[in-house]
Amino acid sequence: MVLSGQDPWRAQRQLSAGVVVVRRGSADWLFLMLRAYRNWDFPKGMVEPGEDPLAAARREVREETLIEDLAFDWGEVYRETGPYGNRKIARYYLAATRTQSVALPVNPELGRPEHNEWRWMSGEAALSVASPRLQPVVRWAIEMVAGS
Repeated sequence: MVLSGQDPWRAQRQLSAGVVVVRRGSADWLFLMLRAYRNWDFPKGMVEPGEDPLAAARREVREETLIEDLAFDWGEVYRETGPYGNRKIARYYLAATRTQSVALPVNPELGRPEHNEWRWMSGEAALSVASPRLQPVVRWAIEMVAGS
């Protein structure tokens, strides 16, 4: 049964949440990119039932990189990807950190880290390694930090 005003597809979607983590470099902002196999992305993961998406995004950054000092200097604004996979949508927030060294801890469920590599990259470099699905998010983040 569909109640008026509800989009049935939206009700069935799977939401993941993450953070475009940036830090000030010597000349410009640097973007934290994580690589899993051949894919580069920002820290993100599934929002648990009843969990606030921003809380999930913070949790995922901490679990995947051990970064805890996130400053949401641009507010709680976010950008979502178009649907992919099995009705998934990824929501990304933007936050700054002072952390330079990143750890890739072992995920207890996998028995290994979720990612193979991490790098701080310029916005242009992040855009060049991002998938087409992620490129609008990278462009949005570049625009957001440009005035900072």
